[in-house]
Amino acid sequence: MSFTRQLEPEWLDQMQADDPRAVRVRRELRFVNAVMRNAQCMASALRRAACGRKPRAVLDLGSGDGRFMLQVARQLAAGWPGVKVILHDRQNIVSQATKDGFAALRWPVETVCADVFDLVTERRFPAVEVITSNLFLHHFSDAQLPHLFAAAARSAWLVVACEPRRAGFVVRASRLLRVVGCSNETVHDAVVSARAGFAGNELGALWPVSEGWELRERPAAFFTHCFTARRVERTAADGPDKVRSAC
Repeated sequence: MSFTRQLEPEWLDQMQADDPRAVRVRRELRFVNAVMRNAQCMASALRRAACGRKPRAVLDLGSGDGRFMLQVARQLAAGWPGVKVILHDRQNIVSQATKDGFAALRWPVETVCADVFDLVTERRFPAVEVITSNLFLHHFSDAQLPHLFAAAARSAWLVVACEPRRAGFVVRASRLLRVVGCSNETVHDAVVSARAGFAGNELGALWPVSEGWELRERPAAFFTHCFTARRVERTAADGPDKVRSAC
């Protein structure tokens, strides 16, 4: 059973990039992502929703150190050759090793260091075909997300997000991360994230563009909420209330 979203500050967001605690939390977050199976969920959702289309550029919002997106790219590169990936975050913490990982896949990589709403308000939002985000949207209120979604809808034909699934058992499971050796900071942020996550069709309700878009939301694995928005074609024969899906 879900409960009302609760937004609280996460400790990682208040740390400097080179703070030893931040380095540890980012390392533990890689473990959390593995448990949530978010890289597999993201790659599967992208492949399914693309319906055979091969994008030329992907923007990943809130990329952090970029390792999550590299995991996703490794699952997609065989079918999506030569995709340019733009890694966005407020901090420039993408290592050369991660950049080399993308280069080995023949995916050119670019980093963008900025507040995401600066990209929106300054109209510098990159023109890309696909936008992804992992454990990022839950940081924002229901009043902020439509502004971000509007910019995404202007830019891309596919948006996929993996977010915490807001449910009591997810909050309880987050507290158990302490048992496997995760730090107090990671446990705190995991619980806060679970309380700020999503359920049902909440993200779709905030998507500001209804016509010409196919929206899907579902639980993925045990702890993840997956949201997909895909632009679809409309033909004159379809009438006002029907969109033509490519798959």
